[in-house]
Amino acid sequence: MFVTFVPVEEILDLRQRVLRPGQPRASALTEVDLLPDTFHLAARADSGGLGACATFSTEPLPDTPALAAFATEGVWRLRKLASDPDVRGQGFGKAVLRAGLDACAARGGRLVWCSGRLAAAGFYEHHDFTPVGDRYTVPGIGPHHHFIHELP
Repeated sequence: MFVTFVPVEEILDLRQRVLRPGQPRASALTEVDLLPDTFHLAARADSGGLGACATFSTEPLPDTPALAAFATEGVWRLRKLASDPDVRGQGFGKAVLRAGLDACAARGGRLVWCSGRLAAAGFYEHHDFTPVGDRYTVPGIGPHHHFIHELP
């Protein structure tokens, strides 16, 4: 297994299949994907097959009372982490997440946050993300929670 920086086009199919099933491929692309500070990572099997992907961008924390006490400098957002269901549990999601956290720290990051699906809460908590604030629902997607991870 190896992790590489990739253009967003290389991960759109996996994103769409896992995070936006039944929706057009274009629904997996956001404006943030094209910003200069945004980077995309892919975790691949030794054969080259895509196992997981994630995107990291410089985005401030949401303006909520529960997040007001956290750092405002060096804040990165984890977006659209997707793991191929056929290889879940084999470390691809962990690899892409850890590589992304390391890359954020190398860029001066102090904190990474995400809007995570409740179904993935165990994954985030296992990797030292802390749920913060109230749960909320993203229309058409389902229940979510904000998670934060303070970088060393």
